[in-house]
Amino acid sequence: MNLVTLAPFWLVFALQLTLMAAALEDGWRLRISNLIPLTLIALAFVAIVIAGPSISLWQNLVLFAVLLLVGTFLFSARFLGGGDVKLLASCGLWFDLASGWKMLVAVAICGGLLAILLLSIRPVMPAVARGRFVALQPRGGIPYGIGIAAGTAVMIWLLR
Repeated sequence: MNLVTLAPFWLVFALQLTLMAAALEDGWRLRISNLIPLTLIALAFVAIVIAGPSISLWQNLVLFAVLLLVGTFLFSARFLGGGDVKLLASCGLWFDLASGWKMLVAVAICGGLLAILLLSIRPVMPAVARGRFVALQPRGGIPYGIGIAAGTAVMIWLLR
């Protein structure tokens, strides 16, 4: 069940605002509050109630569980942060298997472009800007929540 295509405009708008909040928070302090993935999950359940239950909902739940499981291993290997894992899994809840893999490709592309951009501009950023954003510090991490939010937003735009 592709919740993005079944949800009303106002609900997709709330989804986009929540994704924007995740990207801003991760870019600012390299952290994603637990409230953001919980909000995405709550919005997904509202979409399920509005669209009506469907037997194909198992796909969304499987995608959520697989992303959470794989993400947990990536977190333990220190490739992703815990907030990134929860954000990615909660975004996956919105998609079925057919569009979920496309969302993951969009996330990977957006995350890769973000990493290239940050690694390119960090050396030339003035010290004032580096002090305000943790992501701009020379040895700062990559705020992959921005890539996750951007890739999910791209998929929402493509599907709507």
